[in-house]
Amino acid sequence: MPPQYKPPYTVPAPNAQDVEGETVAMRHFLFKDKLVDKPDDLEKQTMWAMYLHGNEIGGDRPFLGARRMEDGVAKEYVWQTHKQVRERIDNFAKGLSTLGLKRQRSLGIYSVNRPEWTISELACYRQSYIIVALYDTLGAEAMEYIINQVDMEFIVASSDKVGNIARLKDKLPTIKTVIAMDDKVKQEDKDAAAKAGLVLHTFQDVEKIGQGLTEEEHAGPEPDDIATICYTSGTTGVPKGAVLTHANCVAPIASISALGETGSFAKVNHTDVYISYLPMAHVFERAAQGIHVFKGASIGYYQGDTLKLLDDIAVLRPTVFCSVPRLFNKIYDKVLSGVKAKGGASSFLFNTAFNQKKANLHKTVHHWLWDKVVFGQIRAKLGGRIRFILSGSAPVSPDVMDFMRICFSARVFEGYGQTENFCGGCLTVQDDNTSGVVGVPFPCTEIKLIDVPDMEYKSTDKPYPRGEICMRGHSVMQEYYQVPDKTAETIDSDGWLRTGDIGLFDSAGRLQIIDRRKNIFKLSQGEYIAPEKIEGVYQKHELIAQAFVYGDSLQPSVVGIIVPDKEALLRWASNKDMSAEQLCASEDVKKEILGLLTTYGKQNDLKSFEQIKALHLTMDEFTVENDLLTPTFKLKREVAKNVYGEQIKSMYETLSNGRSFN
Repeated sequence: MPPQYKPPYTVPAPNAQDVEGETVAMRHFLFKDKLVDKPDDLEKQTMWAMYLHGNEIGGDRPFLGARRMEDGVAKEYVWQTHKQVRERIDNFAKGLSTLGLKRQRSLGIYSVNRPEWTISELACYRQSYIIVALYDTLGAEAMEYIINQVDMEFIVASSDKVGNIARLKDKLPTIKTVIAMDDKVKQEDKDAAAKAGLVLHTFQDVEKIGQGLTEEEHAGPEPDDIATICYTSGTTGVPKGAVLTHANCVAPIASISALGETGSFAKVNHTDVYISYLPMAHVFERAAQGIHVFKGASIGYYQGDTLKLLDDIAVLRPTVFCSVPRLFNKIYDKVLSGVKAKGGASSFLFNTAFNQKKANLHKTVHHWLWDKVVFGQIRAKLGGRIRFILSGSAPVSPDVMDFMRICFSARVFEGYGQTENFCGGCLTVQDDNTSGVVGVPFPCTEIKLIDVPDMEYKSTDKPYPRGEICMRGHSVMQEYYQVPDKTAETIDSDGWLRTGDIGLFDSAGRLQIIDRRKNIFKLSQGEYIAPEKIEGVYQKHELIAQAFVYGDSLQPSVVGIIVPDKEALLRWASNKDMSAEQLCASEDVKKEILGLLTTYGKQNDLKSFEQIKALHLTMDEFTVENDLLTPTFKLKREVAKNVYGEQIKSMYETLSNGRSFN
C-alpha cells in the first residue's frame, strides 16, 4: 500500500522572497529543497538516455503494438519487442544520416499515432535531430507556416499524406525528401511527388540504407540540444513553436517517475500497457508515452479512427489510460442518459450504488459489491484492467471526476501543464479524491500566483490567494521559435512562465483553476464573462453535446450556439414526431431548451448575467475536420464566431426586439 500523505501538499520554496502583488513560490511538499531535473540513476539528462534505460528493462518484452489488418478489418495486436525496436531505431537513424540529415536540423513527422511515429521520434533523440510534429489534421496554411519557419528538409509521413506535401511543394521550398511510413502510397501521389522534384523513400528503404553500416562513434545528444519544436495547437492566430531542449523534456518525465516512487502518484512499471490515441504532436501524449518508454512498458496504438477507439481498447485491455475531458464528458453523458432511460429498478440500483460509493470516495474508489454488480460493465468498456486514468489538456468538472472514480473503480488523476513546459505543471495526489483541483506542482516546477487587478484577483484574497498562475523550473521552454516579442510577453527575466490561467491555492495547498485570462471578455454593463466556465456547465446537461458561448462588449448579454446530443434530443422529444434537424429549427423547442438550460445553469451557480439569453440549435458538430476544434479538441473561438456570425447577429437583433430565442 502506498503511504497516506496528509496536507498541506504544497510548501514555500527555500528562501522564497515576499514580493508585493504575488504569492511566494510554492513547491511539491516532498521535493521542496531541490527541483528534480533527471532520474538519479541516469547518466545524461537526455531523452535518448531515458530511452536506453527503458530498453534495458524491456528486453524481449513487447514494446510497440499495432492491430493486424485483414480485408480492412482490424484483428489482434501484433507486437515488436524492445530489442527489435532498438534495431529499427538504429537502422533508421543511420539511414537518415546517410541521406544527409544533419545534427540539430529538423525532421517533420506527419501522421496519426503508429509505431513508425515513435521509431522516428527515438531516432531523432539518438542523432540529436529536432522533432517538428505536424498534426495529421493540420490545414495547408498552418503546415506551410511551420515547415518554412524551421527550414525543414526531411519529413516522415503516412502514405496518405504524401500527396498533400507534393501539392504544396511550390510553397515549401526547403522540403527535399519525403519518407513514407509504408509502401501504400498511391501512384498518383508518387507521380505528384516526382513532378514536384521530391525524393520519395519508404520507411523500410531508409532502414535498409542504415542496416549494416558501422559508425566511427555515436556521440548522442547533449542536455541543452533542442529535442523538439512543439507548435501550439492554437485557438487563435498562427501557431507558435515552443523550443524544448532534452533537459526540458526529461524533467517532467523524471518527476512522474519520482512521484511514483514516493507513492504520491501511480507507479508506472514494465508490466503496464498503454493505449496511444491522443495526437503525438501534442506534448500531453509525448510526455505520457515518455514515462512508459522510460519504464520499459508496452504501448499499443489505436487504428487511427477515434470512432473505433473503444474496440481497440477492448482488444488491447490497457492498464493505463490518458485522455481529455471531452471524451470523459461523453462517457458521463452516455452512461447517465442510459440509466435514466432504463428507469425503474435499474435506475434505482445504479443511483444507490453511485451514492454509496460517492459518500465513501474520500477513503477509497472501490466497493466489494457495487464494483461487481453495478459498475463491472462500465469498467469493461475500458478493457477491465485499468489501474489508473489521467486527464489533461483542460480542467475536468468535479461531477465528471467523481463519476470516473466511482464507475471505473480506478484512481483518476488530473494533470495541468502547457506546451511551453512539456506538461510539467501540476498533478493531483494519489488517494486524495478531492474533485475540482489540478493538484500540486511537479517536482521539477515551482508555482506562484500574481495579481490580476482588472479581474479583481489578488494574492491577498481571503480565504485563499488568487491570481495568474506562473511556473518556473527545468521544463520551461527556451523560447518561441523566431518570435522574440511573444517570448518576452510569456517568460519574464527571472524565468517565470505566465500561463494566462487564473488559479487559487486552497487550504491543502492544491491548485484550482478558476478562470482564464485570455478568453475573458466584458459585457456592456461591465460584467466579466468566462465563456469556458459557462460552456462547461451547459455541456453537462444530458441534452447538450457542445456549446459555444459568445458575448460582445457592446451587448448586455451572452448568446449560445448549441449542438444537442442527438440520441438524448430525440428521446426527450419522442412525442413530437420530428427529426433532430426539425427539432433544431423549431422555435418552440428552442424556447423549451433555453428554459431548461437557464434552470440548469441556476442550479449550477451561474449568475444571471452568465446565462445565455438566446440560442441557436444546430446538429452540425464542432470537429477538427471543420476547423472549429483544435487537434486537442479545444474550441477555436474566432473561427466559430465567423462561421456563426449571421446567427449571432440574428440572435442579438431578436433580443433587441424583446424575444429570447432564435
